[in-house]
Amino acid sequence: MSRGTFYQVEHVTRYVHTGRASTSQHVACLQPRVSPRLTLHRHALDVVPEPGALIERVDYFGNVLHQFEILTPYQEMRTVSRSLVEVWPRHEPVDPSQSPAWERVRDAVEPAADAPFDPDVEFRYASPYVTLDPDLAVFARASFPDGQPLLAGAIDLMHRIHDEFTFDPGATTITTPITKVLADRHGVCQDFAHLQIGCLRSLGLPARYVSGYLLTDPPPGQPRLIGADASHAWLSVRCPRHGWVDLDPTNDAVPDTRHVTIAWGRDYGDVSPLRGIVLGGQHQTLHVGVSVMPVDAPA
Repeated sequence: MSRGTFYQVEHVTRYVHTGRASTSQHVACLQPRVSPRLTLHRHALDVVPEPGALIERVDYFGNVLHQFEILTPYQEMRTVSRSLVEVWPRHEPVDPSQSPAWERVRDAVEPAADAPFDPDVEFRYASPYVTLDPDLAVFARASFPDGQPLLAGAIDLMHRIHDEFTFDPGATTITTPITKVLADRHGVCQDFAHLQIGCLRSLGLPARYVSGYLLTDPPPGQPRLIGADASHAWLSVRCPRHGWVDLDPTNDAVPDTRHVTIAWGRDYGDVSPLRGIVLGGQHQTLHVGVSVMPVDAPA
């Protein structure tokens, strides 16, 4: 029996405060999401200081979350998420030319008054970090002429974002509007994912935000370094013939076995790795280290 590709993933987050935080509550979205293309062999989340309670729950989108609270004063909080995953390639290769025309997909997802509720319909609409805008639709239409197969258009749009935009960590924050990203042509993976989602939704097509990790290659002749990787973001577009198809505009790639999916939702706000409320603590500094290490299959 064939096996997938195994990775050991470690995500370390440290919040260091100049004062003492008295108490805090947090939600972590760090457990890899099980799917036909990802098997989760084990996962553990360690928190220091030890939380007063740690609860696992599933959110509206089916992602596994861990909710915890710290009731003792502290100056530094540290979370370590460790996972062993097995990532599988798609069973069938995606042939963009065989996908239906994008207009047919747009029209088919228009909810009828008497139709059963389709939860994927909401991925057509605006969300807190993804606005719908005529400028986005105009930019997208260059990839979606009349009759263009949906996936051919979505992949062409991915190519264009990769070619026309510059990866620039200092150009944006998570609150930068995607219309500004479109105008300035600079951003990071979250921006490019939000941008392509906004373009697709502005044409009436369902698209969702995906958070996870990407196996990166070290410089030639150098070993892989622990903590040298980072969280990553891409998107999925829904195609009736192929299901949800992942696209990574930052790397101009259709994700396969090098991408590890953590969660998906409408945008970054639904799947941020760690969010919460802290009482006290004054100024805080965030430190994040991520490692995605290929490993042998367990015995």
